Amino acid sequence: MIHKIGAIPFAVRDDRIAILFVTSQRRGRWILPKGNLLSQESHKRGCQREAFEEAGVKGKVLKHFPLTVVIGKSADERLDKVAVTYYPLLVTNQADDWPEAEKRQRHWALLEDAIRVTDREDFHTLIHQFEAIKPWVLETTKHKISKLKAKQTPAQ
Repeated sequence: MIHKIGAIPFAVRDDRIAILFVTSQRRGRWILPKGNLLSQESHKRGCQREAFEEAGVKGKVLKHFPLTVVIGKSADERLDKVAVTYYPLLVTNQADDWPEAEKRQRHWALLEDAIRVTDREDFHTLIHQFEAIKPWVLETTKHKISKLKAKQTPAQ
């Protein structure tokens, strides 16, 4: 079984979370960014790279919340199983142009609606796992956002 790395790009407003989906290259289905780690690449860096290449977003990886699921991947006329470790990625910047912009579309969905965006059972499992850790994701996100704002505010 192959192991890949992925991102769950998300944004928060008040206590509501939205997830950013992208289309797959081959069939145009709604998925989350994922790919192979490069040689000597950390999970955090691989997650950031895949999120930018496939979805055009940059952000902060919540490295303490990895979610590993088995994803079906179409290969020729068979379905391969791939273990993917996804990390929540708090989106801080969304580019208008990105490496795979010509190959993919993006779609933001509220967490409570995300299950209806994708018809893939393997992604349903991932979304349910993400929903289960929502309180910790929100707490960590509020902390990260306050740190980012503190860096942007000049000292008095």
